[in-house]
Amino acid sequence: MTARTRRRSAIPEFHPGQILDWSSSAHWDYDGPGPCRYCGQPTRLLDSHRHHAHKTCAEAALAAQYAQAQADYQDGAL
Repeated sequence: MTARTRRRSAIPEFHPGQILDWSSSAHWDYDGPGPCRYCGQPTRLLDSHRHHAHKTCAEAALAAQYAQAQADYQDGAL
C-alpha cells in the first residue's frame, strides 16, 4: 500500500487590472468625483455597492482579503 500525498493546488497570483471588470457605465459617477473608500483620493469610479473606489485600490483590498483568508485556512483558523 502506498501513502497518499496531498497535492496542493496552485495559488493564483493577482495582478492589478486582472481581477475586476469595471467596463460597464454603472461603475462611473456622472455627478462628480467622491473620495475613494480605500485611499481617500477623489475618483469618479464606483464599486458594485455604489461606493467611490479606485479599481486598483479595490483590487488591492481583494488581494489582501484573499491572502488573509488563505493564511487563516492554512493555520487552521477557518
